[in-house]
Amino acid sequence: MEKSISRLISEYAVALKFEDLPAEVIHEAKRFLYDSIGCAIAGAETKDVKILTALYEEMGGRRDSTIIGKALQLPAINAALINSLMIRALDFNDIYWKEDPSHPSDLIPAALCPAEANGANMKTALLGIILGYEFEQRLCEFAKPGFRERKWHHATITQLVSPIVAGKVLGLSVDQMVNAIGISGCHHFTIGCPTAGKLTMMKNTVDPLAVQCGVLAAAMAQRGFTGTEAIFEGKEGIMDVFGGNWDIAALFSNPGAPFKIMQCSMKAFPTEALTHTHITAAIKLVSGHDIRPEDIASVTVTTIARAVDILFDPHKYHPDSRETADHSLPFCVAAAIVDRKITTGTFAEDRLKDPRIFDVMSKIKGEASVEFEKMFPAKQPSRVSIKLNSGETVNSYMEYPKGDPREPMTQDDLDNKFKALTSSRLNNAQQEAIKELVFSAENFSTELCALIVSFL
Repeated sequence: MEKSISRLISEYAVALKFEDLPAEVIHEAKRFLYDSIGCAIAGAETKDVKILTALYEEMGGRRDSTIIGKALQLPAINAALINSLMIRALDFNDIYWKEDPSHPSDLIPAALCPAEANGANMKTALLGIILGYEFEQRLCEFAKPGFRERKWHHATITQLVSPIVAGKVLGLSVDQMVNAIGISGCHHFTIGCPTAGKLTMMKNTVDPLAVQCGVLAAAMAQRGFTGTEAIFEGKEGIMDVFGGNWDIAALFSNPGAPFKIMQCSMKAFPTEALTHTHITAAIKLVSGHDIRPEDIASVTVTTIARAVDILFDPHKYHPDSRETADHSLPFCVAAAIVDRKITTGTFAEDRLKDPRIFDVMSKIKGEASVEFEKMFPAKQPSRVSIKLNSGETVNSYMEYPKGDPREPMTQDDLDNKFKALTSSRLNNAQQEAIKELVFSAENFSTELCALIVSFL
């Protein structure tokens, strides 16, 4: 290879112009932005976001970037961390899963915060967001097996993409962006334990930290700081250290044809992505057969091996935090059976002690399927079987959940999700004002986050 991987990525990113983007790609970026702002406004009320916001407010610094939904400005590097955590905090933002999983919308603040701090227009910010989706999703197909299968967290990918997003907004040259990728890529690898076993606040925070890392790296590169160019393929670089197989073509084949953002999924439930098809199947089953929790003798959830490993481990049968509960397939399926829905309220503290949910949980077991493993990730198959006390067994089989590009969320679905997430803080007029603002964002040369605050 004549040029380094990071240089090839940087050349594409620097050259891409807003005028190169198809209208449907711009519209899809706005849909994800709208969805993410709803997640952020609701996520602002979580304990982990409040802790970090108070910490960084106490630290102070130049006030040039707005915290979403708050009359508070902080330095862009720190605001990027908090805004990203707000989007991520409820585990309700988007999902892409190939060899690796990812939540590309975690990267949105890497565009918005530097854009506001440096007076960039929203066309540039949208371009940065679309580039973030492009390379975050491509990197999900790069490692075979994926980083997650090697016991590393997917924030390992985000550390390599966040400097591209921030660098585009800051107007970095190719050489500067190469340096930014090398700076961030040298020091922010994330091991898999934040999503293994008993989960803590770090489950949602490792990706935002990688976003902050990339914004810092882009700012350093803008000022002349240099970073390792051969961060991917060089001696003791990523490919050397991790070993295994690497699909370089996945990074560069037909970029923008179509743009990867068109293949990303939205979440209909505020839970770990592998739970969604199972939740959908369980709700369909109990609603269609009018099954009450007390009618159930046992429940078998058939899924892929990694879901059994991650989502049915012993800690997941005794969740004592929101972070563990929304990654517990037994808890999510039990709550879906009891309530016939899953909302952010499902993971309130009192629900984590609800005896009705725990009674059903005790009857649920996970079963790995070799057949399903072969279908994944092209499909996300689920079979939920409920054996009733009467002796009858009923089954529901699904291959992908609501929000998948093959079963996309409509604008009405998105509006309903946004309203549910923000109704405690916004009235109908405020909700509509923010929606109109987001879907006409390319017309603004000022700060999106600050404008959102003006509607509160």
